[in-house]
Amino acid sequence: MKIVLAYSGGLDTSVLLSWIKETYDAEMIAFCANIGQEEELRGLEAKAKRTGASKIYIDDLQEEFARDFIYPIIHAGAVYEGQYFLGTSIARPLIAKRMVEIARKEKADAIAHGATGKGNDQVRFELTAAALAPDLQVIAPWRDASFRTDFPGRQEMIDYCARHRIPVQASAKKPFSSDRNLLHISYEAGILEDPWMDASDKKYRGSFTTLSVFPEDAPNKPEFVTLDFVKGNCVAVNGKKLSPLGVMKTLNKIGGKHGVGRVDMVENRYVGMKSRGVYETPGGAILHFAHRQMESLTMDREVMHLRDSLIPRYAELVYYGYWFAPERYALQALVTESQKNVTGTVRVKLYKGNIMVAGRKSPVSLYNPHIATMEADPTKAYNQDDATGFIRLNALRLKVAAKVQRKR
Repeated sequence: MKIVLAYSGGLDTSVLLSWIKETYDAEMIAFCANIGQEEELRGLEAKAKRTGASKIYIDDLQEEFARDFIYPIIHAGAVYEGQYFLGTSIARPLIAKRMVEIARKEKADAIAHGATGKGNDQVRFELTAAALAPDLQVIAPWRDASFRTDFPGRQEMIDYCARHRIPVQASAKKPFSSDRNLLHISYEAGILEDPWMDASDKKYRGSFTTLSVFPEDAPNKPEFVTLDFVKGNCVAVNGKKLSPLGVMKTLNKIGGKHGVGRVDMVENRYVGMKSRGVYETPGGAILHFAHRQMESLTMDREVMHLRDSLIPRYAELVYYGYWFAPERYALQALVTESQKNVTGTVRVKLYKGNIMVAGRKSPVSLYNPHIATMEADPTKAYNQDDATGFIRLNALRLKVAAKVQRKR
């Protein structure tokens, strides 16, 4: 049997690689996706092979991640439950897609992941596999009772690695779990399981400040940033043309300096429970805000309202793991159509965790100052007398209902 494992080289996946190999008497192929987590990849190949892998793929997927996954959800204005920028959610289908491609190339029988049976990631990995390779087996050790019996805690994993001479650096206690990529870094579990615990307390200055500073530690002087858009895509920052990856890296650096995009929320997991997460999404927050400002100038009202009505549904599809589902493709087609005139420049001001608009312009702007002016309209495009009939017709149903209510 041949199995492709999502592998990071950390404690969990090191144990998984060895345990799956023993349990299934399998040939193990490790796969590590570089999606901007900036973890140390040097020496990972040797470590995977020492742990039992016959081969390891270390693929740089950052540009694909930014172009084909982050930008489309920005187009959709997708934010889960009004706060979460979907940083982890949108990364999983890309990782799973590449795992399926490797499994096909290597003629593997299965893919395996280390997502727990309580989380969302297991669903995201496996729904992607179901959509792209329905015949491929998926192995999820955390849903295997024998695995949970062998490893009830981190100490048992550490002991296992010591017995099997697996090189890992880990301690039995971790204050929280984290996951980083190009769009964000998330923190959950451990000390964060108490929703009353204040993750913004200064004593945690070094714990929850990987991508951004606390707003109170940001510069006392605001910074202005311009973003150029073409058909909904940000193509330049401060006048410098950049690829989607370049845009994300630049905005992460600028936004992180000013403490923007920090979120602390209790969210509803797909599997049914609530969980508390702390997120840093500096570049994504700026891009989302600026993109909306560009839309406000260039997008037709009814198109905007229709697209906006679909944001909760779209965000749910991403969060739940249905990226490769037909309904997401259908929604994306509508979203893409809505972006055809979202072109121009937005200027934002960053200050102490805040993102504020400081100007917007577009060659295809639908805003006409001559029509909108409170002064005399030189274009004669709007006759204020027409509003009388407009109001009268729209008020008709309200008047009818009011008369009926009075008769009761």
